Amino acid sequence: SVADLAPIVEQAVRTAPPALALLEDGFVPLFNGMDFAGWEGIGSSVVKPDGILSCASQLRTVRDYTNFVLRFEVRIPPNGNNGIGIRCPVEGDAAYQGMCELQVLDNEGSDYKTLKPYQYHGSVYGIVPAVRGHQKPADAWNFEEIRVVGTRITVLLNGFVITDVDTATIAEPFMDHKAHPGFHNKAGRIGLLGHHPGAVDYRNLRVKEVAADWVPANEAPCPRGFTRLYDGQDLKGWK
Repeated sequence: SVADLAPIVEQAVRTAPPALALLEDGFVPLFNGMDFAGWEGIGSSVVKPDGILSCASQLRTVRDYTNFVLRFEVRIPPNGNNGIGIRCPVEGDAAYQGMCELQVLDNEGSDYKTLKPYQYHGSVYGIVPAVRGHQKPADAWNFEEIRVVGTRITVLLNGFVITDVDTATIAEPFMDHKAHPGFHNKAGRIGLLGHHPGAVDYRNLRVKEVAADWVPANEAPCPRGFTRLYDGQDLKGWK
């Protein structure tokens, strides 16, 4: 009977590799939940049960990406430190030789009480600080979306915009007073960047390549005669 099948179906859904879950329109898995196909620089990173990628090395995709939306869940242990490399080369420090590194960090970690604003989670490392206050406690899963379109980088954490910057408007010297020669890269690898002993876990990594003029639905022009009641970011105009 249907009732007899329910527990079986529930178990199958719960244990299926995340990459096999129903994907949003246009997205494809960046990690298949089973092995490191499509990645290089494996090092000490491992695949855990339930389709979890545990990153402890400098992982990079084997191909370049230009304009894209990246979605994933991330679980950061206490004092965890990792990063997302954007348009980075095969070799070199993604934070400088790549367009940027987007910080992945336990913001409330005891080791990080005196960091610079541009070193916290979601920041364009060394260049643009992220808004804080939307990260879940250590060891909880956070949902993150990264949009890289042309010169614009947007980071959403658990549904909140924490970084939104047009890199074309940023001039040197940068906040960290260091050179970032790759800052204007137009294409490159996506990286998962392990920095310290200990790993950060990712799951449901998927990516959607988009056109250079792509905008999210909440920013697209309304049809003629309509006005937007909700902008997808805050509750302005509501009470």
